[in-house]
Amino acid sequence: MLKGKSVLLKSAQRLVSTQGPVLSTPSAQAVPASDPGLNYTFNETQRELQQLLRKFTKDEIIPKASEFDKTMAFPWEILKKAWGLGLTTTFVPEKYGGQGFGTVEGCIAAEEFSYGCSGILTAITGSGLAAAPVLLGGNEAQKKKFVGRLCEEPIVASYCVTEPGAGSDVAGLKTRAEKKGDEWILNGQKMWITGAGVASWYFVLARTNSDPKVPTNRAFTGFLVEAGTPGLTVGRKEINMGQRCSDTRGVTFEDVRVPQENVLGETGAGFKIAMGAFDKTRPPVAAGAVGLAQRALDEATKYALERKTFGTEIINHQAVAHLLADMAINIEVSRLMMYRSAWEIDQGRRNTYFASIAKAIAGETANKAAADAVQIFGGNGFNTEYPVEKLMRDAKIFQIYEGTTQIQKLVIARELVGRFKQNM
Repeated sequence: MLKGKSVLLKSAQRLVSTQGPVLSTPSAQAVPASDPGLNYTFNETQRELQQLLRKFTKDEIIPKASEFDKTMAFPWEILKKAWGLGLTTTFVPEKYGGQGFGTVEGCIAAEEFSYGCSGILTAITGSGLAAAPVLLGGNEAQKKKFVGRLCEEPIVASYCVTEPGAGSDVAGLKTRAEKKGDEWILNGQKMWITGAGVASWYFVLARTNSDPKVPTNRAFTGFLVEAGTPGLTVGRKEINMGQRCSDTRGVTFEDVRVPQENVLGETGAGFKIAMGAFDKTRPPVAAGAVGLAQRALDEATKYALERKTFGTEIINHQAVAHLLADMAINIEVSRLMMYRSAWEIDQGRRNTYFASIAKAIAGETANKAAADAVQIFGGNGFNTEYPVEKLMRDAKIFQIYEGTTQIQKLVIARELVGRFKQNM
């Protein structure tokens, strides 16, 4: 795997066409280093990264997206190629073998990958969610062992929090861990776990204090569990509406023994660590939604310029033109919020408020853009031979995973009230 920013960018210069962008997503323009104040542009490093990602998406993802949607096979070949270019570990600090990029660069990657296929995006970058708690709350040995492994070989890690009876209601989790000597014994069941069937290790959140009076933020602990540990059983692959090549399964823990060295942070700190990870991962999820929405807009615009009714291209009908305009408006707003949320955390500031806004608006935008693209395609849009049908199926999960739109609104309202009281 390519290690370090400079090596990755040399690869970009070697692989990217000199003809400019291969996708129609807006590109940032250069800004003089001395230019002060607010700007909405990428620096040279970010632009080169974007070009590499666009080239990779055009060559490796778009031609194969339909095939993986039909077969539902995990895209190992694409993951390995992306890993070889250092594109799956941009978020990992250089001292652990990654590129050491920030959240903004992670969002650039997510948007470009998702333009090609959001299912492949989730499959090849989902390990970032499992790694986030380790980077946030792990010790040096844990970071080197588990996060470093993602850089040493093209493997997958899974974030195990959701359960059959508890998704957004984390306080309702039933999986438990009991301390016995130098080990912890895990028992419980997780559900809808991304990458579970192909993962090499898992981040698992379990209740370690059975007292119902103990607050949620002190009742759970995070554990790092190796695949193949006795008692760990992975369920069947779930057949989902969209993003079908992303391996989603249930995971069962029956007297699974976890050594003390694999406890993440302090006992009882798991909830805070698990939730804190979302500040870093929700912006890239929003970026994935933006990438899908941009693809929907591009496909719909291309079709509207070609398809004729009543003697003219349908782009000339106001009803169609307004649909496209609304899509563009929502995409541009979503993109701005997504990059704002990423930039905030890269500045070392808490970005919970902006991350939830970005996730909420981008998820809703992706769904509306995909649905409107199908509408513009008419009967063709309802058919699997045309790309927008898949986009509509893939889009739905952006309103659900990593916190539903409704949960984001609860977070936003809570943050809003806190800010208001602080300024009173």
